[in-house]
Amino acid sequence: MSGDTSGRRPDAGRRRRGPSDGRDAGRRGKGGRGAGGQSGKRAEAPGVAARRGALTLVTGVLERGHLMDEGKIADLDPAVRAEAHGLADLVLRHLPMLDDRLSAFVQDPPPGPGRQILRILAAEIDLAGTADHAAVDTAVRLAQSIQQAVRLSGLINAVGRRLAASRAPAVDAGSGGGGARDPLSDAPRWLSDRLVEDWGAETARAILTAHRLQPAHDLTPRNAGDGELLAEELDAMLLPSGTLRLRNRPKISGLPGYRAGAWWVQDAAAALPMRLLGDVAGKRVLDLCAAPGAKTMQLAAAGAQVTALDISEKRMGRLRENLERTGLAADCVVADAFDWVAHAPFDAVLLDAPCSATGTIRRHPDLPHRFDPASLDALTALQAALIGKAASWLRPGGVMVYATCSLFRAEGEAQIATALEAGLHATPISADLYDLPPVAVDAEGHLRTLPSMLPEIGGLDGFFAARFHRT
Repeated sequence: MSGDTSGRRPDAGRRRRGPSDGRDAGRRGKGGRGAGGQSGKRAEAPGVAARRGALTLVTGVLERGHLMDEGKIADLDPAVRAEAHGLADLVLRHLPMLDDRLSAFVQDPPPGPGRQILRILAAEIDLAGTADHAAVDTAVRLAQSIQQAVRLSGLINAVGRRLAASRAPAVDAGSGGGGARDPLSDAPRWLSDRLVEDWGAETARAILTAHRLQPAHDLTPRNAGDGELLAEELDAMLLPSGTLRLRNRPKISGLPGYRAGAWWVQDAAAALPMRLLGDVAGKRVLDLCAAPGAKTMQLAAAGAQVTALDISEKRMGRLRENLERTGLAADCVVADAFDWVAHAPFDAVLLDAPCSATGTIRRHPDLPHRFDPASLDALTALQAALIGKAASWLRPGGVMVYATCSLFRAEGEAQIATALEAGLHATPISADLYDLPPVAVDAEGHLRTLPSMLPEIGGLDGFFAARFHRT
C-alpha cells in the first residue's frame, strides 16, 4: 500500500505494500558503487561491498524517499546482498538510537554519504556484533572509495573508535535493541504521537517495541490439509490459523514446494480477512485492489469464481505469475475501480484498500521514513469512496469485507460509519466461527491485529477488517 494519492485516483483498484510490492525507478552506478560513486580503481577489500550496498539502500530511503529495494544492489553476490540488506535494515529500524549515539561525538553531522556511513558504522558496533576493528576498517575504506566522503575518513575512523570504546552494554538487536530506551523516542514523532492517540501510551510502546524485531516469514498453504506435512518438510511452525511460520529466514524461492506452488508468502494476519467471507465455494467473488494476489489465491483455492481487479498492469503481471505458479485460476482485470463496469452483481467482495501500510512496518522499516502523514486524509477519503463503489457491486444479501494493513483507527474502525452510509450493515464476527485468535477480535466484533499481539509466537502484522452484508 502507499500513501500516494496524487493525480487521478491512482490507487483505485490497487494496493502498494512496500518493497516486496513495488519497484522505484531510481538508478545507481555500475559495479556496486552506490551512493556517491568511487574515487579510485583499487580492488575492493573484503566486507566493503556489503557496506557499499547498505549505503545505497539507506541513502535511497533517507535522502530520496525510495523503497528499500534490493534491485538496486542486484549485481552483488547473494550472500553479500543479504549482508547489505541486513545492515540497512538495522539502520532504519534503530535510526533515532543510532543518531543519539553519534551525536555525542559529532555535533554537526556531515551531509551525504558520510553521514550514512557513520550510521552504518554505529549499527555494526552497537547492534550487529561486528568486531570493532573490522567495522571501523571497512567504514574507513568505504569512505576513501567515495569522492564525497574521502575527506571524512579520518573523522569516521575517530568516531568509530570512540563508539567502540563507549559501547552501551546489553544492546541486542535480536531482542529488540535499544536497551532501556523508551520505544516512543525511537520512532518518528508523527508515528509515535498517532499511535498514542489511537491506542494509548502502553500499547503504543508495545507496538513500537515489536517494530524493533525483524519478523519471520509466513506462508499460506494452497491446500489447508497439507499444513502439517508442509510444516515438517519446511521445518516450520504451524500456527492455529493454518499459517506456516518459518523458523529462520531462508531464500524463499529455494524452499521445497515453491516451484510446485504448494504455498505462497503471506503474513498470518493478512490471511485472516478472507475468512470473514465464509464459505465461498462456487460463489462469484470480487477481489478489489487484488495485486500481487495472495488473497486472490486464497479465494481461488477455496473454490470461488474470482474476479481480481487492480489498476496496475505491472502488479497484475505479478498476480498472473503467482496464479500460474500455484495452478490456480482467476479472471484478471486491469482497470480503475471507479471506471470499471461489472456485468453482474457479486455474491461477495473483498476490499483490501490502499492505506498507510503502517501495520507492515516491522517488515518494512523504511516505511516510517518515507510515508507522508499529510497524505492520510486523502487515503481515508479514497477508502470511503471505494467502500461505496464496492457495495454497489454486491447482490442483495451479499457479503463484503473491508480491510487495511494499517495501525490507524482512521483507516479501520472510523470507516465503519462510512460503510453504513453506503447501505451496508455491519455483521459482528466471532473468533470461534471464523477460527481466529480470540485476541484478534475487538469488542465491536471486528478483526483487529497489532504487532504487539501474540509475541510468544513472533507477533502479527497490524490489520483491520470488518464484515458487512447488503440488505
